Amino acid sequence: MEKTWWKQSVVYQIYPRSFNDSDGDGIGDINGITEKLDYLKELGIDVIWLSPVYESPNDDNGYDISDYQAIMQEFGTMEDFERMLSQAHERGIRIVMDLVVNHTSDEHRWFVESRRSKHNPFRDYYIWREGKDGKEPNNWGSCFSGPAWSYDESTHMYYLHLFSSKQPDLNWDNPEVRDKVYEMMDWWCRKGIDGFRMDVISMISKAEGLPDGPKGESQLYGDPSPHAQNGPHVHEYLQEMNRRVLSHYDLMTVGECAGVTVEEAQKYASLDGKELNMVFQFEHMGLDEGEGYKWSDRKVSLPQLKAVMSKWQTELYQKAWNSLYWCNHDQPRIVSRFGDDRPAYRELSAKMLATCLHMMQGTPYIYQGEELGMTNAPFETLEDFRDIESINAYHEFVQSGIVDASAMMRYIRYKGRDNARTPMQWDDGVNAGFSAGTPWIMVNPNYKEINAEEQLSREDSVFRYYQKLIRLRKKEEIIVSGTYELLLPDSEELYVYTRTSERHKLLVVCSFTEDAVPFALPAEFKEADAEVLISNYNRDSIDKNITLKPYEAFGLKI
Repeated sequence: MEKTWWKQSVVYQIYPRSFNDSDGDGIGDINGITEKLDYLKELGIDVIWLSPVYESPNDDNGYDISDYQAIMQEFGTMEDFERMLSQAHERGIRIVMDLVVNHTSDEHRWFVESRRSKHNPFRDYYIWREGKDGKEPNNWGSCFSGPAWSYDESTHMYYLHLFSSKQPDLNWDNPEVRDKVYEMMDWWCRKGIDGFRMDVISMISKAEGLPDGPKGESQLYGDPSPHAQNGPHVHEYLQEMNRRVLSHYDLMTVGECAGVTVEEAQKYASLDGKELNMVFQFEHMGLDEGEGYKWSDRKVSLPQLKAVMSKWQTELYQKAWNSLYWCNHDQPRIVSRFGDDRPAYRELSAKMLATCLHMMQGTPYIYQGEELGMTNAPFETLEDFRDIESINAYHEFVQSGIVDASAMMRYIRYKGRDNARTPMQWDDGVNAGFSAGTPWIMVNPNYKEINAEEQLSREDSVFRYYQKLIRLRKKEEIIVSGTYELLLPDSEELYVYTRTSERHKLLVVCSFTEDAVPFALPAEFKEADAEVLISNYNRDSIDKNITLKPYEAFGLKI
């Protein structure tokens, strides 16, 4: 396997608004990140994926960009950014920027001009259509509820926004738009950044003619995804981006690709290097969805989870590269979702989930606080939420009668994006050490027990366990390049797989239950002198026949 730095790396995602506030205004900032670089160096990560820090009116917490080449005032200045970049590089940490180019803010200069008149030079930078019979141009629904079209009084036409009405979609079929995007990307590369995480990049090409989307019984609007994901020109445009910008620098690129199939991922992240290095797929994140929509509080079936994860491991092997993640800024906390966040089992299940993911092939991503086993937050009322998606979904689903109010509150508590966005828990002081001011969103009250300062002081903490997993990936080539095989696919309690190289074999065993589960080692591991690489119960050896303890996990190498 060809060695490239991003295959060997471990990435840490920072959501700046919630990471560390250096100036006491209740909002995390760039200088706050710089203050914590030594913490990240100690953890051992190689790359920071930085969620957007560009100028933005913050309708969608920075994913609505009004100026791609300026820093949001709440976060600091360009000088602050350049200092953070330099200090990160001094510590051997690379910086990957969030690239949000499916849409801009409606306050971006391009859109301000575009909506002035039908003949404005910027008109075709966005997707404008006449209405049909006094209604929207088609039946597409926005990902943030409501129609995907907004009527603009100034020119009496509709513009497309697959997200908020303040996030109009760019028209990527216009070569001028692509030129402007590539110029901006090149500007950041020349500044010295190390790559891009590309937000909803699979949506930049829409189906010809923008046909109606399918409408399910529980939907008020049609689902645009068949016509707004993996469109007819998406690979053409990404290959052009690669030729114009990406291939000129030593970058890491990962595309957030909603609706991506394995076959499409093999194109996006092909090892031939013509498009991106890797993709984020969401198939495993959709296993606990409700009927026809995201919102539910049902638990994932372990056999289903194993089938999905294993498909992506085996079918991308030697064709494309995997990204590995449980958490990000759009997902609830994994220990509350796939693990067990009760005090007796929180750390054990957090370590088990980390073992399960980090021993697979691909580049692992850690979301801030995941390395501490941070949990979902106890939001009590709708007023506790800040996320536009959760708030809009509550009103739409309850007012339409799809879900009653108590059930919908239960669902957004469980699946809402704000679970990932509560402040990072640094210590047991005021506001978890995040801010001397009033935080922009509630601090999880369990910060007294769950915080970085406490975990750094303890060798058996979740932090120290993540640190060990990161070291293992750098030491054991088999973790990076070995083949993957799933064992016990039908087990409701155990996730067991092997990794194999020419010289070694690795057995990974993870129990997803609090129950004791008997397990017999495969024959080849019984007969060999197996080395315990990692164990969340600190075992030095594993018996041939073992009864696994609650949420036990270990990795054995022969």
